[in-house]
Amino acid sequence: MSKDYYQILGIEKGASEEEIKKAFYKLAHKHHPNKGGDEKKFKEINEAFQVLSNKEKRTQYDQFGQTFEGGGPSGAGGGFDPSWFWGNRSEGPNVEFDMSDLGDVFGDLFGFGGSRKKAKDIKKGSDIRIEIEINLEKTLKEIRKEISLKKMVSCSRCSETGAEPGTKINQCFSCRGTGQVQQIVRTAFGSFTQSTICPECNGEGQRPEKPCNVCKGEGRIKSEEDIDIFVPAGVDTNQMIKITGKGNAGRKNGKPGDLYVRIAVRPHSIFERKGDDLYISHPVSFVQAALGDEIEIPSIDGTKILMTVPAGIESGKIFKISGKGITHFNSYGRGNLYVELMVKTPKKLTRRQKELLEQLKKEGI
Repeated sequence: MSKDYYQILGIEKGASEEEIKKAFYKLAHKHHPNKGGDEKKFKEINEAFQVLSNKEKRTQYDQFGQTFEGGGPSGAGGGFDPSWFWGNRSEGPNVEFDMSDLGDVFGDLFGFGGSRKKAKDIKKGSDIRIEIEINLEKTLKEIRKEISLKKMVSCSRCSETGAEPGTKINQCFSCRGTGQVQQIVRTAFGSFTQSTICPECNGEGQRPEKPCNVCKGEGRIKSEEDIDIFVPAGVDTNQMIKITGKGNAGRKNGKPGDLYVRIAVRPHSIFERKGDDLYISHPVSFVQAALGDEIEIPSIDGTKILMTVPAGIESGKIFKISGKGITHFNSYGRGNLYVELMVKTPKKLTRRQKELLEQLKKEGI
């Protein structure tokens, strides 16, 4: 069956070798069966690549057009032989080139993309994530909390070099100080030269003559560090504070990680928080509701709040008191306090109280 290999790869007829390679890697990654792709489509893409990546086959294909049938590893009809793909990969086409300019697509496809990490990324310390709890009252102002954190810290004996004091740090013999070695990766689509981190020096390009006796050449040790955390006013649950450089120390002068502090605000026994506003239910007696009164309302900051209860209010009436809520985060002012008045019905009455209520009942109240 005739096929348009250029159309299959989505390229123009005059495409360069580099454009053919990039188009193939992109489509192969998308349609690879191990990635949940269409196996039939993958075979077709592979067949097109086998023809167009070979100068002689491409010339013949361009000359004879769509009727050309020389693709595929079997060389007849573009068939896809799974045994060639998973078995002896040295039987595949001999296409050698540097993968460094092709991104991570092909590396991800065959599972060796991680080797392209830079040495500085390997040396970098990991981030740390913790959680601290604070009371609702503490959110009104910025607070300082001191914590003791177990983590990787810099080795003071070797000053993070990983070498025993007084000894030399030599150039790595395997990579000659470059931190990288060349590796040939054989796949179903050919042999590829790849730069990878030197396993002897972990990409550093040098090795200590004698590792530090304390950190064993790591440049860091497990210890405990006291850290001050400044929690801003108005903070709420699930907000995160980032403290740069306070994560785990890196290996051998590597950049330290960061510390991420998640805030958890404890629920209050009286106040309910909604954003920067506070809500509270406050009881009033039947007489206060009927006649009106001046009552004292509790506040989150401990200040005295007097509120006038108008005569004849019904249970559930809500009043707003401005500026008595939570401090606005990274801003000025505070939210509001909403007070819901709940009229209490007495459960136990004295004889005199019952007599008075009976008289009121007779009066139509």
